[in-house]
Amino acid sequence: MSVRLGITGAAGRMGKMLIEAIADSPSDVSLVAAIERSGSSLVGADTGELIGRSPSGTHVVDDLAAVIADLDVLIDFTQPEATVANALVCVEHGVAMVVGTTGLTAAQGDQLKSAADTIALCRASNFSTGVNLAFKLLEQAATVLGDEVDIEIVEAHHRHKVDAPSGTALSMGEVVATALDRNLEEVAVYGREGQTGARDRSTIGFATIRAGDVVGDHTVIFAAEGERLEISHKASSRMAFARGAVRAAQWLAGKAPGRYDMQDVLGFREG
Repeated sequence: MSVRLGITGAAGRMGKMLIEAIADSPSDVSLVAAIERSGSSLVGADTGELIGRSPSGTHVVDDLAAVIADLDVLIDFTQPEATVANALVCVEHGVAMVVGTTGLTAAQGDQLKSAADTIALCRASNFSTGVNLAFKLLEQAATVLGDEVDIEIVEAHHRHKVDAPSGTALSMGEVVATALDRNLEEVAVYGREGQTGARDRSTIGFATIRAGDVVGDHTVIFAAEGERLEISHKASSRMAFARGAVRAAQWLAGKAPGRYDMQDVLGFREG
């Protein structure tokens, strides 16, 4: 049985990637609803034509509530306010949700956690399979190297990204901090300027680059006396994120209510 998917922000860059990823997916998934903001000139457009292909028969709409009953899973890569509002609709109708939106406040994150009491909700800072493998490698590296290294996280994204550091960089910091039994909120250093003094080894530094059309580069540096280990992931296309989100949506269909992420989807927590 095909998993019936809906996507929000259908006319955006990520939305179009998701449409393409669903169309090309070898898995048994189908796009049955594409939602865009009210007033968009692309409301009514055929999703196939939206990505430069033959007509699909599925058209862009501006009302999630009107199509929610047709969905098994909603994929949401939009803005925090819209994501929270969409989650409430999913809760009302018992539809599972994949969330890739970043930049949520703590309160908005809590609202999604509450939604997961009623529906299956998979939220991740990054849906790339490679990035999620990097999380596992970072955990292992931090555990082995312990307090013998200085740790810095460098991330780069396109000039239009509005939040910093990226959600992926923060997740990498959380993975490392947890492995070292540190509280990231207490040890994170976001940029340096002026006479900062000698580096405190317990800190985890973050450096942010915003330039051009960089899709997403992340490097975690473990620097010791005499050697340095760097674990990097570089995305050249948003399709890596889109394919991962579609994979997550198929996995999520039929799951019990609760909070999940890509580590669950990829089976890294099994056993």
